[in-house]
Amino acid sequence: MSKTLKRILLGLAAVLVIIQFFRIDKTNPPIDSGQEFMAVTAPPADVAQLIHDACYDCHSHETEYPWYTNVAPLSWWIADHVKEGRKHLNFSVWGTYEQKKKAHKAEECAEEINKKEMPLTSFLPAHPEARLTDEQRTRLSDWFMALSKGKDITERVREGDPGTTPAMNEAGKESDEATEHEHEEEE
Repeated sequence: MSKTLKRILLGLAAVLVIIQFFRIDKTNPPIDSGQEFMAVTAPPADVAQLIHDACYDCHSHETEYPWYTNVAPLSWWIADHVKEGRKHLNFSVWGTYEQKKKAHKAEECAEEINKKEMPLTSFLPAHPEARLTDEQRTRLSDWFMALSKGKDITERVREGDPGTTPAMNEAGKESDEATEHEHEEEE
């Protein structure tokens, strides 16, 4: 190995050691349980578990930092990712959002899940519990879409009524069949 290459490698090693002293803050802000998404929306248990597993590490004040968040520069990237995730949508402060914003965020959740844009593929290798099947994606997407439209489907879902989540077409609109089903129930 040439002297130049040795110096470059030693320099890189020194930089890697030095940057380890610049730690990220892993302190989660306090949570007001009255404002937290699960308390405000009371989703069915299966939906709550899916949201918690797939979303809460980046979109709440309940982030669990794995061991590799002790290694810079990876830790910096993850800290920035969490900061941006919370900025865009924070389930820990859901109750503070105005109704219009809640509806918009719920609709965005449905769309992102439907398009397989969330959870991010970069998140999945280290978080296998966040991998969603197509059935789980449909369940979450339908539930979030119903939430965005202000429909209280929670009780019917808990009772096991299979007609509780509206069937959505590819554009994210309720199908005529789902709308007809709702009108039948109202009569």
